[in-house]
Amino acid sequence: MGLAISFALPTYAQQKDVADPQTTQKILASFKGNDEAHNNNDAAARAAFYTRDAVFVTQGGPITGRQALEKWFADVYTWWHPKNSIHKVDGNAFHLMGTAGNEAWATGEWSETGQGKHGEPFRIKGYWLNIYVREADDWKIRVDTWN
Repeated sequence: MGLAISFALPTYAQQKDVADPQTTQKILASFKGNDEAHNNNDAAARAAFYTRDAVFVTQGGPITGRQALEKWFADVYTWWHPKNSIHKVDGNAFHLMGTAGNEAWATGEWSETGQGKHGEPFRIKGYWLNIYVREADDWKIRVDTWN
């Protein structure tokens, strides 16, 4: 009987660095809001998901700070109008860093649809890595990189 119970333990209990379900749900809710802001081409709302000193590593180089990120997103949204933006978390897991439980990292896949040169739908996808930090009751992105 004890053996059967040990196999039924939740995944987060088996991996010491995986965030608890409440933290995971909080960060996943942030994901949904980030995707909504991106799909709505809302640079200010999108930048609000990042820390004041965040670093966003893009193909053109790193963007540092929430204000710079907002400007970068606004510039991107003048020519790229994403729809159906979806970010998926590998294993649906956020991994805690440090001993205080206020930092986490995760990897995953992203995809979205934009418009091609002649107005046709154009689908792109790739992978990402984020580092999150707890700010009061929220989790914000401190480092974001993608391809």
